[in-house]
Amino acid sequence: MTRIYTSNTPIEADLVDAFCALQKGFTDQFVYYDKARACRYMGLGRCIALPSLREVEYESGEGGPLHVVAAAEGCASAFRGDASGVAAAGEGLGDGRDVAFGAAGAGRAEAAVGDAAVEQPPVFFSFNRFDATNPAPADELMASFPRLRFMLPEIVLIENERGRFLQVNSLGPVYPGRVARFTRMVAAAPPRQRAVIPFSLEPDSREAWDEAMGAALAAIGEGRVSKVVLSRRLRLVAEHPFSSKDLLVNLIDGDARGTVLLYRYADVFFCGCTPELLVRKRGDAVASMCLAGTCPTGATSAESDALAEALMADGKNRAEHDYVVQLIRSVLDRVCYDVDVPAVPEIMRLAHVQHLYTPARARVLAGVTLTDLMEDLHPTPAVAGTPVGEAKMLLRAIEPYSRGFYAGACGFVDGAGDGEFSVALRAGVFDGEMGYVYGGCGIVASSDADAEYAEIDLKLRTILSAFGA
Repeated sequence: MTRIYTSNTPIEADLVDAFCALQKGFTDQFVYYDKARACRYMGLGRCIALPSLREVEYESGEGGPLHVVAAAEGCASAFRGDASGVAAAGEGLGDGRDVAFGAAGAGRAEAAVGDAAVEQPPVFFSFNRFDATNPAPADELMASFPRLRFMLPEIVLIENERGRFLQVNSLGPVYPGRVARFTRMVAAAPPRQRAVIPFSLEPDSREAWDEAMGAALAAIGEGRVSKVVLSRRLRLVAEHPFSSKDLLVNLIDGDARGTVLLYRYADVFFCGCTPELLVRKRGDAVASMCLAGTCPTGATSAESDALAEALMADGKNRAEHDYVVQLIRSVLDRVCYDVDVPAVPEIMRLAHVQHLYTPARARVLAGVTLTDLMEDLHPTPAVAGTPVGEAKMLLRAIEPYSRGFYAGACGFVDGAGDGEFSVALRAGVFDGEMGYVYGGCGIVASSDADAEYAEIDLKLRTILSAFGA
């Protein structure tokens, strides 16, 4: 039985400033930071990495009650009750299932208003590859990440609907002096500064792209797939060294929209700013989104509106979008009730591109966990194609590399079994001197090689903005 000790302390400091002040002491870093809403988790240090949470117990606060995660394959329930409650959970996230803790055992922090204790459970991060069993080689940076499914950081800086907290986790009782030291460092954190990092991009092979497009269109013509999502990988070289903090700050403070992701392991780090939520769970409420179909933004609002109107009327993009809608609706119909997936998409306008977007909401059946949902939904036709399995096999034949975390499912789950995963798009992997940036686009029967190539160039602007240009 693995025992975890967790402690939460309210803080007032800006979360990103606090992260920047603490990060120098930790080579392992984990970030899930929604720029539009208070769903922000920034982890430092690896307290423990777990393949499963089948046998985990944790103690919240000094002398607090002990809580056990009781796991049984195929069933899960989250118990919220008094301190005697024990939560039953599905197989741990490391095996692709969620985890549920009794909320009474969650980390306690004083609420900003009143004296009531606020339950803040421990937070675990999970970064999952697009196709973990793909035998093709990943780039040398992506290949250096360990194959870990579930990571509990030593420190998690949290900003959510409960407030802002410094969470400290340990395999032994949390030393109060450690909490006090980190609290002082957070309170004294100076304002962060942005950095401009000049770089050059090595062009990829246009001939290779045309060959990939030819193979994709041939497979579509033969009826193997209706859609496949091809990607490009470009090598980037910086003019001077840079850090994970530099890219993180530029993505958070720049014009990129969406959720900022970061996973640093030793000298390498994967990061990006994705617009695509895969799945969010809060109690029995579930949200997802269908995001497929793309056009540029315009130089003016009026021009962007005209481009968006044309996108809504474009048969190729609407068909591409509908493949995603069909899969997400079918998954939710199978494991949820009160499913709501609108028949007509909306427009999601980002800094450089616009997408067709359909929100999806439902209530999940008891016993179905967050990572059950994540694994059922991922990969969607938005990042693989349709049928998904056939598209993945086609990609293994067409793409000479494994994508690693690009287009993977990355996110967090808390001790109550709630959390969210996003699809890791508009992303790259770096070592502080060079790296690789990734972009992709959906290919259907009417796709044009030149137009799809240009669309990826537009999408790459998001991760390139992390260099401050």
